[in-house]
Amino acid sequence: MRLLVTGGAGFIGSAFVRMALRGVDDVQLCNLDALTYAGNLENLHPVAAGTRYRFERADIADAAAVDRVFASFQPDAVVHFAAESHVDRSILSPEPVVRTNLNGTFTLLEAARRYKTQRFVHVSTDEVYGSIDEPHEADEGYPLKASSPYSASKAGSDLLALSYYATYKMNVSVTRASNNYGPYQFPEKLIPLMIANALEGKSLPVYGDGMQIRDWLYVEDHCRAIRAVLEKGRAGEVYNIGGSRALPNIEVVKRILAATGRPESLIRYVTDRPGHDRRYALTSEKIGRETGWKPEVEFEEGLEETVRWYRDNADWIANVRSGAYREFYEKNYAGR
Repeated sequence: MRLLVTGGAGFIGSAFVRMALRGVDDVQLCNLDALTYAGNLENLHPVAAGTRYRFERADIADAAAVDRVFASFQPDAVVHFAAESHVDRSILSPEPVVRTNLNGTFTLLEAARRYKTQRFVHVSTDEVYGSIDEPHEADEGYPLKASSPYSASKAGSDLLALSYYATYKMNVSVTRASNNYGPYQFPEKLIPLMIANALEGKSLPVYGDGMQIRDWLYVEDHCRAIRAVLEKGRAGEVYNIGGSRALPNIEVVKRILAATGRPESLIRYVTDRPGHDRRYALTSEKIGRETGWKPEVEFEEGLEETVRWYRDNADWIANVRSGAYREFYEKNYAGR
């Protein structure tokens, strides 16, 4: 298989690239990534020297650049991770999420249609369902109720991808995953930010009362699910991917402090962000029924491994914390 992965230098994308090339010899993989603030080629050091891997630096919203990659690589399948994926950034500056997540997805779909790519998996998020009251859980037919520019752009790109199946009969599937965590995650999302700050003895900023509930999915489990959809998913279908472990954010933060040996006095409650969804919840019964996938890594095990990785890779954290990241951190949390 000639597999094109977009956003393969990001957190989830790089985990998928490493997994796709591990222990197999029948995959040629091209990683297309613009290397924005969260794209990091250090994430791909284990596979970068391999003869079955190539890297193309390009913006998915640049139609000419995308066409050049499709023309030269001629992919059999596309797994589309590339996105502006941070809610806080989308609130501060909505334009990049619309350009990348909507226009970029359109550009890729058009290229895949033009070059008759056999398979297209569009990777999305459970945030498109919005906040869900207990005891309900979202299945794949649950109404979309996006609350931020980020989740709205992802909901729009989901519908756009599915329209290419309905209109052009392209072999497109959409996946919607719950909150991912694990090694190599850029330290702006909840778990890596809290781990990095705790290891350095800094305060841990927690939005509102910290009782927002998220379902946690270890990144390796997510990648296995995407591979299952790539191999067995049906065209025109949506597949939820959840970790089956819902916890309030404050509970996650306290577990991180315990794992790093830091006191809970480091917790600093800050003003909640606008439109902050209270609870995400989804069911993954469909993907389990159709592909046999289920999560394998328990949250306690995954969190322990994640803390260990960040503890052992202080240089990686220092390298990714560029001036641009520090500027965002100050802008987002100052005054809260």
